[in-house]
Parts: sequence; C-alpha cells; structure tokens
Amino acid sequence: MEFLCYHRDRVGSLGLRQKLLEAHWSYMDGFAAELIARGPTFAPDETPSGSVHIAALPDVDAARAFAFEEPGYQAGMYRDILIRRYENLLGRTMWEFPGDLDGEDRHFVLGLGEGEPADTELPVNGDDLLAYGSLYSDDGTQWLGTAALVRAPDAEAARAILTAERYASIEVHPWTRGGRR
Repeated sequence: MEFLCYHRDRVGSLGLRQKLLEAHWSYMDGFAAELIARGPTFAPDETPSGSVHIAALPDVDAARAFAFEEPGYQAGMYRDILIRRYENLLGRTMWEFPGDLDGEDRHFVLGLGEGEPADTELPVNGDDLLAYGSLYSDDGTQWLGTAALVRAPDAEAARAILTAERYASIEVHPWTRGGRR
C-alpha cells in the first residue's frame, strides 16, 4: 500500500526544524527503499512550512508509525499530520522523473474532496509530474482527493492540474525535493 504523509509545521518551529534536520534525514534513510517522493513545502516568504512524504508501507498502522515516530513530530515541530492512502498513478518514484528534479517551479498540490472520484486519470501533459495520485480512506473505499508534485511556472498553473469544482479545497505550496544532496 502507498500512503501520503503531510506534516504541517507549527508556527515558530523553524529553529527546531533546523536543529532536527540530521535526525529527520537519518530517520528517512531507514525508509529509502519505501519512499516514492519526499521534500519540504514552503510558505510564500520561503520559510519551510511542512514536509511531504509518499511511501509504500505494509498497512495503515505502519503508515501511522512512520508519521508519528518521525523525530520532528516527536519533538513537537508539527501542528498536524495528514495521512491518506495514496494510489500512485505514475507508477514510479520522483527519482525516476525524466526531467530535472530541482528548480524553483516545483509545487505540492493537495485537493481534498469527497463523493464521486475526480482526476483519477493522469493529466494530458504528464511530463511535468514528479508524483500524482488519488487519496483514499484508510480502507481504500472512499475517494478523498488528489495529491501531486508538479513542475509549473506558478501556483495558478499548478492548481490547474485539478478539476477545481470537484474539491472542497485545493492547497498549493512551493516544494523542493528532500533528502541529502
């Protein structure tokens, strides 16, 4: 099973984030084989605002352990964590992205919805997708949204990969690949 874990930083936790960076990386190193994508999100002022991790894990309990045992969570760095089953519609990891992983034009797009599934097919121009997948309930029976890591010139273009009227909310955050360089 695949899961999206989105840790959202607590206001005022930048110092703690910086202090725990090596511990975070070391923790994630233990999941290198399971990671599909990873990296921090940023606020408009370029301050880190969260961390996105998409991982293949055995079950919901393992996904919760992955998210809640992370050193930043243990130290109180995050205000909340979103954990959702994820269907990897690209069938690859972000490291297999055919383009350049780095750049200032990368975004995390999170659309939350309910009811009839939307955007369960890849957008026409999939060349700009580093990750793309549908979000589901723990038991996999209810569609809850879509999450993507996308190369786009701005937030508006990134948001446009989703059918806006099908979502209760759509968040777009600047994003960059995570991990050791």
